[in-house]
Amino acid sequence: MNNQQNSYEKRSEVPREHTWATEDLYANDADWKKDLEKVKELLPQIESFRGKLGTSADSLLNFLKLQDEIIVQMDKFANYSLRKADEDTKNTTYQGYKDQTMSVCVEISSALSFAEPEILEISEDTLNTFYEQQPGLSQYRRCLNDIIKKKAHILSDIEEKILAAAGDLAQSPEDIFGLLNNADMTYESVTDIEGNRLAVTQASFIPLMQNYDRNVRKDAFESLYKTYDEHKNTAAAILSAQMKQLNFFAKMRRYNSPLEAALDQTNVAPQVYYNLIEAVHENMESMYKYVRLRKKLLKVDALHMYDLYVPMVSDAEREISFTETKENIREALAVLGEDYVALLDEGFHNRWIDIYENTGKRSGAYSSGCRVHPYILLNYKNNLDGEFTTVHEMGHALHSYLSNKNQPVVDADYVIFVAEVASTCNEALLMQHLLKKTTDKKERAYLINYFLEQFRTTLYRQTMFAEFELKMSQMVQNGESINSESACRVYHELIDLYFGKDIVHDSKIDLEWARIPHFFYNFYVYQYATGFSAAIALSQKILSEGAPAVKAYKESFLSAGCSKDPVSILKDAGVDMSTKKPVEEALKLFDSLIDEMEELMR
Repeated sequence: MNNQQNSYEKRSEVPREHTWATEDLYANDADWKKDLEKVKELLPQIESFRGKLGTSADSLLNFLKLQDEIIVQMDKFANYSLRKADEDTKNTTYQGYKDQTMSVCVEISSALSFAEPEILEISEDTLNTFYEQQPGLSQYRRCLNDIIKKKAHILSDIEEKILAAAGDLAQSPEDIFGLLNNADMTYESVTDIEGNRLAVTQASFIPLMQNYDRNVRKDAFESLYKTYDEHKNTAAAILSAQMKQLNFFAKMRRYNSPLEAALDQTNVAPQVYYNLIEAVHENMESMYKYVRLRKKLLKVDALHMYDLYVPMVSDAEREISFTETKENIREALAVLGEDYVALLDEGFHNRWIDIYENTGKRSGAYSSGCRVHPYILLNYKNNLDGEFTTVHEMGHALHSYLSNKNQPVVDADYVIFVAEVASTCNEALLMQHLLKKTTDKKERAYLINYFLEQFRTTLYRQTMFAEFELKMSQMVQNGESINSESACRVYHELIDLYFGKDIVHDSKIDLEWARIPHFFYNFYVYQYATGFSAAIALSQKILSEGAPAVKAYKESFLSAGCSKDPVSILKDAGVDMSTKKPVEEALKLFDSLIDEMEELMR
């Protein structure tokens, strides 16, 4: 295969060197099936500890060790079936293995459900005695403390059973939204300048917004939001139901707000959320300057909302083979040291990555932090986006690898608040390397355009989403009604605030809230913006301070897993997310890039 081939018709046609090494997990399917039986044998072992966790230090320690063993076994077992299923979703054998894995996971989760309530019944004095009697328990102190701090939010047995029974109801708003958004809604296709009909779907919408033909962009925008306008009352009712159920569970669990309840799950204070919004508000002028520059470079009399995604620099994209991508990544991340580059080479040369698309392969990209070694799924295309997706997923992979290597099983899995930091830091280091490397002004402008879009779509846009979600939640807390009119009014005000007066406020954009799935993820979306800000801050420290910053990043962050709360882990690495400073510093860089872009394009 030459480096320019992007896809294969059949999985069997893909050369071995371009596939991930699932044989590092199991040599063949027969070995996996043997382990399926071994995994099932864990169930009676779990049951043998029921009612005994508070009886002695040894009993508690042995149970926690068994949990570690389960995590290790299930990691290997599940990764094989899930990775094989993703290679070709049409392969019914591996889809069957995936279903079996999910069933086993449910059984084990159900079998372990007694543990947390039993641990919560252990008094503080008894637990302290256990630590003295059995030093081995100290390794689990962080984990046990995380469980114990929930005690204030745990109810009586009968109340807990009622809340558990309401779990399916709580999931309903997201499920209904998914069906409405992905299955029931259809959009009129649009026609390009050559007369070709272009389908408008959820997947094609952003690519259509990037089309250089302005009529295509406008027509696709009108098509999509025409459908949302027809379903706005239903969409608002679903959103209202989501906010009400979050408010209900927060109240029942004795939290002051749904925001506090959600962030408590990852040990993050609500002030981090508020700091993000405040810092972005204080730097809106940079966004307004970006809007003015976009209007100028697109040479339009009036900039519309459907003009926000099309590249400001045309005819600068070129093909980038996977071989070139790997070399650029090695060069860019050399600043992290020889040991880091050696791990990159290990991944590139020993088949951690399933590189190219084949018919039936799962779409998109991800990294699975398996303990054997990470597995990365790509559908690589020979372009800049393909290059940045690769460096992004390698960031995830090495974060998982180093956390698994340096932390005990119980502390190895980092929480979602920091999950996007290493991947985005890698992207920032690659961008700075490519900017330093290029001598072509147009290519430099194209790269800066790409970087600016990351700031706009991740820092500003995701913060706007976070603010909308917060306002919707507060409306329910205050007894106000969420309907299509009130949701559109709030969104209208946020669009005005975040984009300013130099863009036409197309009325249909007020319905954008109706198509965003993140509003059903329980205060999840803010973490894209905080993670991006932390990553930019870390990359800037690495480039400006060198060895001390690199050491702190690798030892205090990449190798930390969940050994501390996420804000403390980042603070140890040199970034204090309890303040507004990381967000402010990131937005200063955004502002300077706008100035450079304007200078380059004069």
